[in-house]
Amino acid sequence: MTPDEQIVKMTKAINQAIKVMGDRFGSTEGDVDRTIQALKESIMKEVKPPVTTAPAAS
Repeated sequence: MTPDEQIVKMTKAINQAIKVMGDRFGSTEGDVDRTIQALKESIMKEVKPPVTTAPAAS
């Protein structure tokens, strides 16, 4: 995920959290749980394995 994609994902998650948590009577506990999970996932960086090159055959 590129930094721009991560920023977009985080922005969407934050906006959703504001919407859900601001409307406590219209939101279920499941909505809140899903929103919190989306926030957690949006701040995690993807760990990419290091690129290794095969040794040259001699």
